[in-house]
Amino acid sequence: MYAGGAPDGTGSVPLRSLREEGRGANTCWTDDKKSGHSPPVKQTIVTLDMEGVLTPEIWIAVAEKTRIPELRRTTRDEPDYDKLMRGRLAILDKHGLKLSDIQEVIAGLPLLPGAREFLDELRTHCQVLILSDTFEQFAQPLMRQLNWPTLLCHRLVVENDHIVDYKIRIQEQKQKAVAALKLMNYRILAAGDSFNDTAMLGEADVGFLFHAPDNVKQRFPQFRSVESYGDLLSLFKAELGV
Repeated sequence: MYAGGAPDGTGSVPLRSLREEGRGANTCWTDDKKSGHSPPVKQTIVTLDMEGVLTPEIWIAVAEKTRIPELRRTTRDEPDYDKLMRGRLAILDKHGLKLSDIQEVIAGLPLLPGAREFLDELRTHCQVLILSDTFEQFAQPLMRQLNWPTLLCHRLVVENDHIVDYKIRIQEQKQKAVAALKLMNYRILAAGDSFNDTAMLGEADVGFLFHAPDNVKQRFPQFRSVESYGDLLSLFKAELGV
């Protein structure tokens, strides 16, 4: 679409121009002869997990900084997210760790090597949406390093700097976000590394595991697994036709 109307100044865009503009590498057209309407364009969006795909695992970094090994458990180890989070909150309470303590650790975390370059390149070919089970109060420093991609995640309940609970925006938010995008006629490519990503990968038109641990790869062999950003970018480009 052209900003401000058609190039000829008429304020409308000829159907032929729209059709030609829509025939990009990451679009496809379907016939709609029965209705008599112009065929809809089907564009592609990539959805990515954050931790383990673009950034380090936040809780592992906190465990290393605080020397509390119990905090090393992640969604790679525990498929039940509520059980995992309740355990984390109990550990934080036991050791008197506050939100500001965790945010201090996060502020010092670098991205995974090559993550920014990978994401920058991918975003030149299609829209990218980050779907994560992290929390708004954790994510901001990492989103800044990634040049502010769109992130959908959850929120902590904090009282006087103490994390007392957490609020899931919606159950199975990754899978449901992909399903909603598909209802809007988007084709979805997805990548993740953990148990909590597999519903998203299954809902997507094409899903990949990226740098996943062996227990996840063994349980979900239907998803092709790669280990490097170069390989993942090549898979995405092949699906996009670029």
